[in-house]
Amino acid sequence: MSDLFEASGIHPPDAPLADRLRPKSLEEVVGQDHLLGEGGPIRRMIEAGRLGSMILWGPPGTGKTTIARLLAQAAGYQYQQISAVFSGVADLKKVFEQARVRRAAGQSTLLFVDEIHRFNRAQQDGFLPFVEEGVVTLVGATTENPSFELNGALLSRSQVFVLKRLDDEALDQLLSRAEAQEDRKLPLTVEARQALTALADGDGRYLLTMAETLFALPDGTELDVQGLAGTLQRRAPAYDKSREEHYNLISALHKSVRGSDPDAALYWLARMLNGGEDPLYLARRIVRMAVEDIGQADPLSILVANAAKDTYDFLGSPEGELALAQAVVHLATAPKSVAVYNAWKAASKAARETGSLMPPANIRNAPTKLMKQLGYGKGYQYDPDAEDGFSGANYFPEGMERRTFYDPPGEGHEAKVRERLERWAELRARKQGGSATSDSE
Repeated sequence: MSDLFEASGIHPPDAPLADRLRPKSLEEVVGQDHLLGEGGPIRRMIEAGRLGSMILWGPPGTGKTTIARLLAQAAGYQYQQISAVFSGVADLKKVFEQARVRRAAGQSTLLFVDEIHRFNRAQQDGFLPFVEEGVVTLVGATTENPSFELNGALLSRSQVFVLKRLDDEALDQLLSRAEAQEDRKLPLTVEARQALTALADGDGRYLLTMAETLFALPDGTELDVQGLAGTLQRRAPAYDKSREEHYNLISALHKSVRGSDPDAALYWLARMLNGGEDPLYLARRIVRMAVEDIGQADPLSILVANAAKDTYDFLGSPEGELALAQAVVHLATAPKSVAVYNAWKAASKAARETGSLMPPANIRNAPTKLMKQLGYGKGYQYDPDAEDGFSGANYFPEGMERRTFYDPPGEGHEAKVRERLERWAELRARKQGGSATSDSE
């Protein structure tokens, strides 16, 4: 019966508020003007009178299903919807056969596939011939990154359109429509209404579900922010530890630390912890930041990062999370240097290229008489006993010119390190009786 109601444009009397407020035209869709507004790519398709297959990628409650239905309506296509969660191969065959019959009668079919990323790769391949032949115009909806979840052949035959999470203005429009539908104002103070919008976290459907709960309150009720929090159960922020959002947020945290912005770094740390991220995963990433982005510019950073990990191990949540926050602030405010990181990459490359070269004889180990007779260790100078505490000897393999891998920029602790390296280079050149050569990488 729901299909009959939908086809007629009439909603059953007990339909949820979000269904009753579904837009009846593309002009009523909020928050997606970059796609549907003047000059938008989907708008241009409609004006041209021909739809192409597409993937609608965006967070929950941003209008993917509604846009697909209204596209079919605007273009005069027959709308058919399936869900990858509940449909199998037999369902797909039936859909394609019905579309073939319609096509023979001159009727185009828009096939909307909700949660299309849940179809496996073989099932996704099954769409290809029907999309290529024009039997169906495919509109897939997904909350996951299509480049990870959909196969390349399907993506090459579709355009990917990114839907934005609804901003405060779009959410406020939905609330105003809800109030017009119910012919009364929401029982909220101005501050509570703003808090309600924040709770929705860009999800229009969730906003209207919460609004429906509030409309059911007894007449005369007016909730402040505290009352709203007591009436509604706040959901966890959208965050999937195994999906793209996980990588986006850890990237934001790492780049905020690298960019010396402690405030942004703390924000992303809090977002990940509030989303249920494993704190020890974050601790490992914080240690990585210390060695990759700070290194010798502040050698204390790696100690702070490791101490934060140990502190969390000892205290657990929530107290141990403060140690992670302290480490993040220390790293974000520390001087930055990738000199060690770059030096290690360059040295690793050189080692792969020259892996069979032996050390100079004078620094080889000589535990046996034969080795001593072969000259192992002969002429070795013990640096602490040398003039200036520096012998200037060659420690690179025989047959390999001296290379410079570590080239500190002179920030923080490395400023003094650079001074020492420059002084040693001068001493080495003098003691070896020539000029020091370098091959920076």
